[in-house]
Amino acid sequence: MEALRKERGFTLIEVLVALAIIAVAMSAAVRVAGLMTQSNGLLRDRSIALLAAQTRLAELRLEEDFAPGLKTFECDQGRLQLRCDQRMTPSTDGRLMRVTLLVSDRERQAPPLARLETLLGRPQEKRQ
Repeated sequence: MEALRKERGFTLIEVLVALAIIAVAMSAAVRVAGLMTQSNGLLRDRSIALLAAQTRLAELRLEEDFAPGLKTFECDQGRLQLRCDQRMTPSTDGRLMRVTLLVSDRERQAPPLARLETLLGRPQEKRQ
């Protein structure tokens, strides 16, 4: 008499279901990794744009040229081709100038990468 043997192992359907679950999980992981890489690049560009704005603000402090108005110029940083928009307006008391710097990517029409706004003291009249 042959005894009925119970085979151990997985059926083909069970293996296919497990592979489908693994494939879905792997595709989600790859998508998340791609989004993280893209976000990291944008964060890097924003940090570099903020450094460009801070550099321009330091130049203004050294030059002490606080002429009111709007000035647009290139402020490239390495591989990034940036445009700086500088607006200077007198404050309400007249002793300070409000400086607003917007730094944008010249190649793309997108919102500014960085915005820096501060007040600068006007240079004192030189005494003789």
